[in-house]
Amino acid sequence: MHFLPDTLWLNILVFAGSLAVLAKTADFLVDGAVGIAFHLNMPKMLIGIILLGFATTAPEFVVSLLSALRGLPEIALGNAIGSVVADDALALALAIVIAPAAIIVDSRILKTTGIFLIAIDLLAFGLSFNGTISRIDGTILVGLLVVYLFFVIYSEQKRKKKALGMSYEEEAKDHYKKGSLRKQLLWFAGGVAGVVIASEFLIDSSVNIAHALGIPEVVIGLTIIAIGTSLPEIATCIIAARKGHGDLALGDIIGADVLNVLWIIGMASIANPITVKPQVIYFSFPAMIVVVGTMLLFSRMGYKLQKWKGFVLLGMYVVYIVLTLLLF
Repeated sequence: MHFLPDTLWLNILVFAGSLAVLAKTADFLVDGAVGIAFHLNMPKMLIGIILLGFATTAPEFVVSLLSALRGLPEIALGNAIGSVVADDALALALAIVIAPAAIIVDSRILKTTGIFLIAIDLLAFGLSFNGTISRIDGTILVGLLVVYLFFVIYSEQKRKKKALGMSYEEEAKDHYKKGSLRKQLLWFAGGVAGVVIASEFLIDSSVNIAHALGIPEVVIGLTIIAIGTSLPEIATCIIAARKGHGDLALGDIIGADVLNVLWIIGMASIANPITVKPQVIYFSFPAMIVVVGTMLLFSRMGYKLQKWKGFVLLGMYVVYIVLTLLLF
């Protein structure tokens, strides 16, 4: 009987442990971020799209940036693309299936951020066609993120001035762990530290496993790491859906998708220009665009996300994983 080398088993254990720590510390990071937003009197929409989006994509960002800095830009790009697919076809799909009722979609989000999301996906796809996402390309992507953030903040402030009703505190108070601002800052800082440390071990163990089994590193980024670093989005979506806040889950996913393309790919390529393989250009990017486009189309259909749409997205994720393993 053939047994795997002890070093491989050790790396598998480290990888599994890193994922567990990553998920838990990212949860602390989310709680702290939302608590800080509450104490600073920030609106719920900004919590979901900006703070929660940045918090739940922190694992993807750290893994991708560290990978790029260490000369492994394929993992950075694969992780970002794989995370977008996992967010839409796994995290959101599970939320749709688990939600007690159909998720009601805010049409205003689709008319702004939804259109912006598909546009930047197409832009990133176009930038990759010459086989490299350069530092200039990365600067363009990060610059678009700055424009996006200013637009979201300006639009929300403008809408709030016209709207009547509960205060920002009333909107947010059901979505944070109670405690002083100091306690929320500690949650946040601890979450960031845990994410950084766990991500470091995640990269080391995943690369070692890939080398030991002869698996291309881009496959690890597109599948295992992408799913692992998407655990915060998966957990957030499921919890939000179970509590009847499916719209918050959708907002988090759209915000996370935007950050994966503009923030993660952008910063990773600034740190180290990314060489894009033909398989990524002709399969991974198109697959991401198809999944995102399907998610947005489903959201537009009646502005409701029923369970059958969740099952379709889950089916697309299974097909994506199978094709990825076959093509790479």
